[in-house]
Amino acid sequence: MYGDELIRNIGIHLMYVFVSVFFGFILGMTLGILLSRAPKYSKIVLPILSVFNTIPGIVFIGILFLYLGMVPMTVIIALSIYAMFPILKNTYVGITNVEQKYVEAARGCGMNRRQILFKVELPLSMPTIIGGLRMATIYTVSWTVLAAMIGLGGLGEFIYQGININRNDIILLGAIPAAVLAILLGFLIDVLQRKVTPRGIRKEVK
Repeated sequence: MYGDELIRNIGIHLMYVFVSVFFGFILGMTLGILLSRAPKYSKIVLPILSVFNTIPGIVFIGILFLYLGMVPMTVIIALSIYAMFPILKNTYVGITNVEQKYVEAARGCGMNRRQILFKVELPLSMPTIIGGLRMATIYTVSWTVLAAMIGLGGLGEFIYQGININRNDIILLGAIPAAVLAILLGFLIDVLQRKVTPRGIRKEVK
């Protein structure tokens, strides 16, 4: 009965997740790298972002809806910003926690700051960064349910519809696939984490 509608909403849900996490990853990594280079500013910026992160997603999407209207970009902007937070934090923590002996060794080999970042600091901090990506992806799968609140589809349609007509089976039609998506995407990112983790520290990540 709901087969075609379920497939369509899963596709819409995944589109929001992939696009939002992609932009969140780029923003999070970029800001995380910049803040790791400016510890004085990071002490101000990170607490502010932490406070912003406590704003419920439904409130933020509602505010964007007032300005942008019922368009997919409303959801994508909101989800991208929320997906950015764990990636930004983990990028900052991962880079700042790289032991100085590795940085000094790279500097002694004649590497400049850019080379040290891309050949030493980022590879060593990648397990932590991918951990942030995993967290952001799983969170985004659940946050995307809010897209249905403003009529933009996704698995949240079944949840809100089921709540409105008091049908638990329809609620589960949206909730169960969302949970399965979160588990599958989390597993795939775990595989990615093992692939990008340098061999020398792979045992520490397991």
